Amino acid sequence: MSAPLTVVLPDAKAVKDMLTGLTGKPVAVMPGAPVTPTPRSPVAVAVYVDPHLSVNALCVLDLGASAYTGAALALLPPGGAQDAVAEDGELTEMLTEALHEVVNVLSALFNVPGAPHSKLHRLYAPGDELPGDLAGMLAAFNRLDLAIEVPGYGKGALSLVVPSGV
Repeated sequence: MSAPLTVVLPDAKAVKDMLTGLTGKPVAVMPGAPVTPTPRSPVAVAVYVDPHLSVNALCVLDLGASAYTGAALALLPPGGAQDAVAEDGELTEMLTEALHEVVNVLSALFNVPGAPHSKLHRLYAPGDELPGDLAGMLAAFNRLDLAIEVPGYGKGALSLVVPSGV
C-alpha cells in the first residue's frame, strides 16, 4: 500500500516565477506577514480542492495583491488598480475576473509529483463573506506568507495555506 498523497507548499521562488510569468513583469517576492481578513482589510480567498472536492489549499491575497496581479495579467492601466485599492476598497468586476484567472493558474503551484491534483473550486473576492469553516482554515500554521510588488502597479501580500489534516 502506498503512502497517502500530501499537499506541499511551494517555495517563494516558485511563487515569484509563476507571478512573473503570469504578469510579464519581474514581480518581487519576499517573506511577509500572514494575510488574514479583517473588517477593515478585505482579502480574496481562492479555494483549491482535490478530485474528491475536499479543500486541500487556500490562497489568500490582500486587496493590493488582488488588484495588482489581476490588472497586470489583464494589461489594465495601473491607475485603475491603484484607485481600487486606495479609494474604492474593492475590486471592479473586470479586476475580479482577472484575479480569477491569476488564482486559477496558481493552482499549478500545488500540482507537484506526490501531491493530489488541486484545482480552483471558488474565488471569494475581497469583501465576500467567507463560510465559517474556511475562515477557520485560514488560521492554519502550514503556510507561506509573502510580500509582493508588481512593478508599475504596487505592493501587496499573499499567503498560501494548507489546512490542518491535509
